[in-house]
Amino acid sequence: MAGSGRTSARSRIKTGADADDIDNSLRNAKRNLKARKDRSRDHNYIRIFDVNLKVMLGISAFAFLVILFLIRHLVNPAEEARRPRVVTPFPAPKVMDLPQFQGEHRESLYWGTYRPHVYLGIRARTPQSLIAGLMWIGVKDGRYLMRHVCQDSDELSTYGWTNHNGRDFGHQVLVDQDLMLTTSFLKSKVDGCGYGGDWAVRIDVQSKQSKSTEDTTHLFFYMADEDDNALSLNRDFDIHEDSILVSGSRMDVGGWQLHLKSMNNLEVHHAGFKTNHIHNLSDLVQQNLGSQARKFGRLQLSDTSDDSPNILVFQISAQIPFKIDIAFVSGNVSQSSRVEERVRRLTGTLLTSQLREKQREFDAKYEKSFNLADMIDSESLNVGKAALGNLLGGIGYFYGQSKISLPRDPNPGGHDNLISYWPAELYTAVPSRPFFPRGFLWDEGFHQLLIWRWDVHICLDIIGHWLDLMNVDGWIPREQILGAEALSKVPEEFVPQHPTNGNPPTLFLALREIVHSLKEKRFAATESEEISSFLERAFVRLEAWFQWFNTTQLGKDRSSYYWHGRDSTTTRELNPKTLSSGLDDYPRASHPSEDERHLDLRCWMYLAADCMHSIAELFDKDNEPRKQDYGTTAKQLSDFEILNQMHFDYAYGAYFDFGNHTEKVRLSWKEKKVGDNYATRELVRAVLERPELRLVPHVGYVSLFPFMGKLIPPGSWILEKQLDLISNQSILWTDYGLRSLAKTSSLYMKRNTEHDPPYWRGPIWMNFNYLILSALHHYSKEDGPYRDRARAIYNDLRGNLIRNVVLNYRQTGFLWEQYDQKKGKGKGTRPFTGWTSLVVLIMAEVYGER
Repeated sequence: MAGSGRTSARSRIKTGADADDIDNSLRNAKRNLKARKDRSRDHNYIRIFDVNLKVMLGISAFAFLVILFLIRHLVNPAEEARRPRVVTPFPAPKVMDLPQFQGEHRESLYWGTYRPHVYLGIRARTPQSLIAGLMWIGVKDGRYLMRHVCQDSDELSTYGWTNHNGRDFGHQVLVDQDLMLTTSFLKSKVDGCGYGGDWAVRIDVQSKQSKSTEDTTHLFFYMADEDDNALSLNRDFDIHEDSILVSGSRMDVGGWQLHLKSMNNLEVHHAGFKTNHIHNLSDLVQQNLGSQARKFGRLQLSDTSDDSPNILVFQISAQIPFKIDIAFVSGNVSQSSRVEERVRRLTGTLLTSQLREKQREFDAKYEKSFNLADMIDSESLNVGKAALGNLLGGIGYFYGQSKISLPRDPNPGGHDNLISYWPAELYTAVPSRPFFPRGFLWDEGFHQLLIWRWDVHICLDIIGHWLDLMNVDGWIPREQILGAEALSKVPEEFVPQHPTNGNPPTLFLALREIVHSLKEKRFAATESEEISSFLERAFVRLEAWFQWFNTTQLGKDRSSYYWHGRDSTTTRELNPKTLSSGLDDYPRASHPSEDERHLDLRCWMYLAADCMHSIAELFDKDNEPRKQDYGTTAKQLSDFEILNQMHFDYAYGAYFDFGNHTEKVRLSWKEKKVGDNYATRELVRAVLERPELRLVPHVGYVSLFPFMGKLIPPGSWILEKQLDLISNQSILWTDYGLRSLAKTSSLYMKRNTEHDPPYWRGPIWMNFNYLILSALHHYSKEDGPYRDRARAIYNDLRGNLIRNVVLNYRQTGFLWEQYDQKKGKGKGTRPFTGWTSLVVLIMAEVYGER
């Protein structure tokens, strides 16, 4: 691709990366695709270019009949007969069809950084979108490595959105060895724009050593059309005269152009591809580079293109430091003078001014929303901004079909039957960009505790998308893996969703707070109307969700529940996992059975019933019987005497699960014959005594659920016992936060299988520490004999959590999934700015109210 204003020297391949190395690397590329799904090496590892170039307990008959009527009469009988029930959508108007989610709201959120799994990715909230993204070549140990998809194996020193408002502005810092990139995103809406407006990206490339260098850095910016519309390459590109790189036309935005501007000397090359496999784009780029390297010994795209390409990749090479501005304009692009003015506004000094103003607005809103300036130091303030920014910047848009697993074929050798959910879209925050860049139902409720305080409209939009994924039975698949890009990050065995399995209904955490603030008149009039409309439309779906839990997860005893889906036949797990609870390997009864009573699920059901009662009160003129049902249910589930009868151990002073249990279980090595002359060893479960029905004696997060739910009267001696458990260094207390499982537990830090290290068996998790702080804060304000002690423990725990998160961020550049209970070191995935971002609310001392 020809053009002026560029360096004439071409980048040579580093010594040691010969054509044979490239050939071998590329020949292995396809083979390595399978390794992406090898969980034993890395849950979401994607091999990249190594160039070497290497409920309702008291539900009324009336409410139940209403639900049955809806199910039987609103679903087309013929259609229902053809479609399996599990993949039949819930028969009610969609929440996202409300007028408040259309018009200006919908358009304002059309474009965004909605591809959280890549370091920089832009798309629209539409199933088949124009997408844009960034790759670059990093250098490590003399090798060149392609960077594109967020992954731990890239070993970036830090990356993440340090500021992002969730709508039209974001600022991200990425440090890759000595290379530091800052990426800024801005949206603009002016006369002549296409739907959703224009947007710009600034990429500033610096050396971490803050000095100029002779080294050339290679960026790759691409545009792709998921609708397979052909992209038009501008072969007369000139950075000063004709800055259009590529153009095209679409039904949604009309005509569009992508412009490149810079004050630096750049060398630009390109490659065009026609393919449906956009999620494999980095493979296509590395193959093109490898072919060129074998021929010419240079890192340079081929300046060729397939016929009618739907992807164009631009290699932008320059010596550090340099800066480029990329502007996307759409709509009326026929008048060149108007387009030039719009591009001028989105590049150069005018872009700089707008980015500074957006930064000031973000800082001001952050201060107003959380009032932190006088509460914490400046370093903690900035860590909080990064936590919030990366949570909002990690919001993604996905479209596709979940895979649903039906019961196994009873015939010998039968397999699970997999069917597809209906095509659906999801707008959601994600827990972790490199490892979990998709929707997780129970994580999302914690995300919204923070997001609703920042932007309640975004919060309702996200919750509405989740509720619209509900099937006719009121079930929502707990993990959403929608579309090829999302599927590429998940091992095959984790893709199917099981319709018998639930997930904690944590969306009620945020909904209860929103309803409380609505009743306290803390919203503007327009917001109040929209929230009320949302709740009224969502109510029937929330009822169905509640009813699904109340029918499918019921225990044998009245007011009891247990998580279905545990494996009662396993011989390899020390304690059969309870994945549906979200607390995967947290100790439960050693022998799963229908006699189990799970304390956490009972408390989640109390939360749901209490929230449903509060919502029903908003519409009490028409829903008096329904309101009474939820009030009665909440009262039953919070009955202190019944709770203690079912779950309290008076000798220990702690709450426990109940089930068929023995403590005498261990993993032992057993020899297994393979053929006639070969044997191998495997760890298998050995049960050394007969289990019996009893309380399951493991103190940890589950034990504290009645405390977290504020179900213990402030004057009860049982409250004092909970404070004892929390503050005891030999049980749960550490200088960095509360352990997930007590040191005294027989399963503390024990592996669950040969390949499964402890997960919820000791490490510190922010979501439950936040809920425990919320309860301590509550009891510190309630009249009672333990008020002062609750306040003292609260202050110490809050200080420990903030201090440790900030220290880890300073030392590592990341927020983490969990923290080590011995030394406070970040563990698990990074960056993990899902519920770990609750540290912002901990800093602000915001619990349960706006």
